[in-house]
Amino acid sequence: MTARSYILPDPETQPAFYADVPAKRLFAWIIDTVLIAVLCALLLPFTAFTGIFFFPFLMLVVGFIYRVLTLSGGSATWGMRLVGIEFRAQTGERFDFGAALLHTIGYSISWAFTLLQVVSIVLMLVSRRKQGLTDHIMGSVAINRSARY
Repeated sequence: MTARSYILPDPETQPAFYADVPAKRLFAWIIDTVLIAVLCALLLPFTAFTGIFFFPFLMLVVGFIYRVLTLSGGSATWGMRLVGIEFRAQTGERFDFGAALLHTIGYSISWAFTLLQVVSIVLMLVSRRKQGLTDHIMGSVAINRSARY
């Protein structure tokens, strides 16, 4: 932790930070998925259109890179920025490259195993801080950007 000390907002005393976060995460995911699909479609000519045969893998790789770069560059993907949410690390600080990489790995593992993704969604709906499985493991949270602390 740096000399400046952060703490995560308390959902009981500062509920505005967590209001509607699960729904916003869903909308952000839809936006990000569309953006990744468009990026992949733009890359197809550079694969001599053979990328069409491994398009799901191309989506996986481009999506992974997209998430790591956008999360490390502003603690939010472009979809998250559009809906007004961002991630914060356990310390309350924005994600750095390492946190973005770890979160993206956790996210990818959750999508690889349906049960883990279901658990993650349920946790987002019922936990106090609206955290998914990877968030619980890392201690990170998604919060509303407009509610500054």
